[in-house]
Amino acid sequence: RRRMALPSILLLLSFVGGLVSSVAFLLIYGIGPDRFEDNSALIGTVLAAAAAAGAAGAWLHWRRFRVPITVAAGAASVAGIAVALLIAALGRDPEEIQNLILGFVLLLGVGTFLFAMWWDSSDRARLTRRSDVAFWLHLLAAPMIVHPVFTLMGLNDGNATVGEGLVVVALYIAIGFTALAIDRRALLVSALAYVLFALNRLFEKFGAVELNVALTALIIGSALLMLSAFWHQARTSVVKTLPTGLRERLPLVDRAAAVQSAA
Repeated sequence: RRRMALPSILLLLSFVGGLVSSVAFLLIYGIGPDRFEDNSALIGTVLAAAAAAGAAGAWLHWRRFRVPITVAAGAASVAGIAVALLIAALGRDPEEIQNLILGFVLLLGVGTFLFAMWWDSSDRARLTRRSDVAFWLHLLAAPMIVHPVFTLMGLNDGNATVGEGLVVVALYIAIGFTALAIDRRALLVSALAYVLFALNRLFEKFGAVELNVALTALIIGSALLMLSAFWHQARTSVVKTLPTGLRERLPLVDRAAAVQSAA
């Protein structure tokens, strides 16, 4: 009744996380830990069963309490089921098929993003809890999209060439335009660590070794500060360039007028 957000979020995460871990440990000790050695198919099956328990718990929690983050927790559990079933079906060490798993997670992230946009498009003025549901789904989808893309590019191996760094910066700009169009900053935050690393490596390549960290922080910090200050104006300019059919599915640019008309 009081809609206390933080306790609701913590209780939901504890409930779903407890279900997943409890089912996983019960299955592991019931089957026998020794049987899991070099048995990726069995590991994947157990993980899928545990994730399925989490998805079922999230669905029951949503039916009873309607906490916005619950849908994202359920989506994460469904994604976990899919990845675990992929590992079980291939029956290989996950490290050997890391790129395949990353590509699959990327597809799941795109699906989660589209699911979030479905919730967003049903409340374009962001007046109801459907917008909050979309927020948590975007927060889930962002790392599922960003991390596989930059990892597959080889950025996580500790080295980045000038070409890779420029590609990362270009991708971050594209992510920024997407974030402006959908009016969600989660995408920018998720990719921030990668673009900071890429710019840092670029300044090192160009000889600014002693100032690379300071220059990186100055450029990214200034850009994000300017973007935050002129977010509404920038979003208006971006949305105007999009096709009419797409604009009609995006959150409203002038939500203040929609709030006044609803009141």
